[in-house]
Amino acid sequence: MTASAENHAGAGGESRLAHYPITFFATVMGMGGLTLALHAGEKAFWPAAAGEPHTHHLYSHVAFYFSAALLAVVALGYLLKVLFHFKMAAWEWHHPVRLAFFPTISISLILMSIITLNQYPPLAEPLWIVGTTLQGLLSLLVISDWIGHRDFKPGHLNAAWFIPPVGNILVPIAGAQLGYTDISWLFFSGGLLFWVVLLALVMNRLTFHDPLPGRLQPTLVILIAPPAIGFIAWMKINGELDNFAMFLINAAYVFALIVATQLPKILKLPFALSFWALSFPLAALTIATFLYAGQTGSMVHTYLGGGLLGLLVVIIALLLGRTAVAIARHEICQPE
Repeated sequence: MTASAENHAGAGGESRLAHYPITFFATVMGMGGLTLALHAGEKAFWPAAAGEPHTHHLYSHVAFYFSAALLAVVALGYLLKVLFHFKMAAWEWHHPVRLAFFPTISISLILMSIITLNQYPPLAEPLWIVGTTLQGLLSLLVISDWIGHRDFKPGHLNAAWFIPPVGNILVPIAGAQLGYTDISWLFFSGGLLFWVVLLALVMNRLTFHDPLPGRLQPTLVILIAPPAIGFIAWMKINGELDNFAMFLINAAYVFALIVATQLPKILKLPFALSFWALSFPLAALTIATFLYAGQTGSMVHTYLGGGLLGLLVVIIALLLGRTAVAIARHEICQPE
């Protein structure tokens, strides 16, 4: 989306740029997840190419370039919002739901570091350092706001609040390989700790309070992400398929089955950017499945990973198409 298009007046003469949502970064997470899932699938089905980064990895390379371009465009759009409509950006920061989406910025950078570690290693460390530093800062600020903010109500709590812990759990995937072991453990421990705390709170909210508003129901899919990412990160830190790793990947499958029971209701809802919450958790589960298959030699999990990858490609394609239509119809970047 160009700056000129964003600056066109929306409903009531308001600038559309003023309503450029932080949730746009979820599209970058989805595409970054797809890139890594494609890379994992290429390694699984063309194992001879595993030691040859530029062989048989065409699809993941194309996805990487698209993800990098998307990150640049989305980041530019939000930077323009901060520069020209700072009060609206500050309003988002103080919004009880949108606050949790700010770490999608740092998560996007960390994902790029993981991708470049496979494809362009010299870029990985700088991206990881910047992304991890920002992730730590945003996590502390978000959690501090949660603790100190007295206007939050049970109805504000939703699965999107898992996003900051997911970012922390994501840090060791590249960090451990880059040699930052202590920092990786710090972020991994903090991420898992708040995953457990928030899991209890979110399940309480879902069970004993009013149903999630329609726009937030797709965020239920985020339940899959913490254990799936946790499994991948644990394998990078620990390097061994032990009992804790088995717990994490099977917890991800359990949450995937629970979420599957809610999908028929979710898919009937009108499109919103929150539908991009379907993409990254599914990508994480796909990658975790391929990783497990590689560790155990399980063909069942190899083909399960292939099926999940196929589903992910279809979902991403539909999300990209529907988002483009929504942008063309000016359904996005409007007051809510």
